[in-house]
Amino acid sequence: MLVWLIRHAESVANAGAATDDPSGIPVTERGEAQADHLANAIPRPPALIVTSPYVRTKLTARPTLARFPDVTHQEWPVEEFTYLQSLHGQSTTVAQRRPMVEEYWQRADPSHVDGPGAESFAGLLRRADAFLHRLRQCASGPVAVFTHGMFIRAVLWALMTGTASPTAGEMRLFRSFVVTYELPNTAIVHLRLDAGGKGTFRCGEVAHLPTDLITGA
Repeated sequence: MLVWLIRHAESVANAGAATDDPSGIPVTERGEAQADHLANAIPRPPALIVTSPYVRTKLTARPTLARFPDVTHQEWPVEEFTYLQSLHGQSTTVAQRRPMVEEYWQRADPSHVDGPGAESFAGLLRRADAFLHRLRQCASGPVAVFTHGMFIRAVLWALMTGTASPTAGEMRLFRSFVVTYELPNTAIVHLRLDAGGKGTFRCGEVAHLPTDLITGA
């Protein structure tokens, strides 16, 4: 089965604005243009279009849904990895959050939960594995999944490593993977899943974007 894993378009947080609710962050005008280019680049109608519960994936998918109005749209739990509950409700920028982000990853505790509404690293990998299992239940493809950068990397990590109960060392390795594997806004990862549960993928592509619209790399 062919799956297109698509990172959302540029959000206002990606562009440097302060935000206080991970789920409600909209896309920028440039993000809207990215979404338009993406929709025009999809080669054929998907069998299914999936978005996360987060606003930025729904806004990214809007032009694609308009282009393929007869395709079923479903919301799945493919939202971004949200692990700093202590920042919820506080209006902060990506730069302001960076010290807390670094502290979380240096702690390297896969089972640590920052508070209500936060997810552990082990929980993220379980969610990625559940997503792959659900994909295999789909009758046909391609499936277009509008999701998030960290979640896409978690899905690929789950496929590459098969890790179910990550150790501190594996969590550090994943962090290195995240830092080195660039995934620009609206990048498409072409994932092929076989009946045996294995998968191959092609790195995130942005050939559909003009150079001046490539962000988030």
